[in-house]
Amino acid sequence: MPGSPARIALPVGLVAVGGGLGTAVRYGVESALPHTDTGWPTGTFVVNVVGSFVLGLLLEALSRRGSDTGPRLRLRLLLGVGFCGALTTYSTFALEIVESLRRGAAPLAAAYGAASIVAGLAAAAAGIAAAGAVRRSSS
Repeated sequence: MPGSPARIALPVGLVAVGGGLGTAVRYGVESALPHTDTGWPTGTFVVNVVGSFVLGLLLEALSRRGSDTGPRLRLRLLLGVGFCGALTTYSTFALEIVESLRRGAAPLAAAYGAASIVAGLAAAAAGIAAAGAVRRSSS
């Protein structure tokens, strides 16, 4: 039965375990890299850019190895949905922009928003390219 508890438990468990690990890493990075004196949210910026790279790398590597089934599906759920989903944070990113605006730091808010989007897209593209390069060199 497609929606039976037994068929749902493993995917949910994989996402939960990956999410717990991603959250722990994000907390560690946010603690180690607090906002700078200028108000730049360094920790959030770093986890979002690194998470974009890792997700690009992971999804490209998995897609090059076949369909999204079996072990590839489990890795995607554990590392992509769980770990990267918890590591990265759109809600904190949005809140930090709003808080910058409330403090009257509109240029910082605009720079942070633009830099986060551009760096995240570039990191995802770099992850995809890296997965392609690794696959080509191992063929």
